[in-house]
Amino acid sequence: MSALMFSCGGKEEKKEEGFSLERQKAKTEQTQEAVVSDAVKASERVALDNKGVGPVKSVTLAPEVDPQMAAKGEEVYNQMCLACHRVGKRFIGPAPNGILERRSPEWVMNMILNPEVMVKEDPLAKDLLVEFNGSPMANQGLTEEQARTVLEYFRTLE
Repeated sequence: MSALMFSCGGKEEKKEEGFSLERQKAKTEQTQEAVVSDAVKASERVALDNKGVGPVKSVTLAPEVDPQMAAKGEEVYNQMCLACHRVGKRFIGPAPNGILERRSPEWVMNMILNPEVMVKEDPLAKDLLVEFNGSPMANQGLTEEQARTVLEYFRTLE
């Protein structure tokens, strides 16, 4: 009886010449991709309660923009940031306009002053690194005062 079972009804395997590999994505991979494609981009995400990681713990902004400070900030921005950031458009890094509608002042200053630690420890900075093709923000060695002037300049941008 067992000899009959082994001899009948078995599958016949056909060997094809050459090599072929067909791979199907696991359901979890497909689900993750769907979630990522439906999620808001890190550059558009609003996270005003996140202060980031770094020396800046609190920033108080005056109700009105300080024009002298903003002018100094624009000079610093044009000298140190313009290589990677463009107002009004995505470039190597995100556009700075409207940043204070999406990020806390502390987060912005910590990103300027402490980009290496931010991309290692801050979830949003990590997501931005991924969104911008792994191009990390360079530490330009700005002082806290210079970073604050850049922040004031950002307040003038729409």
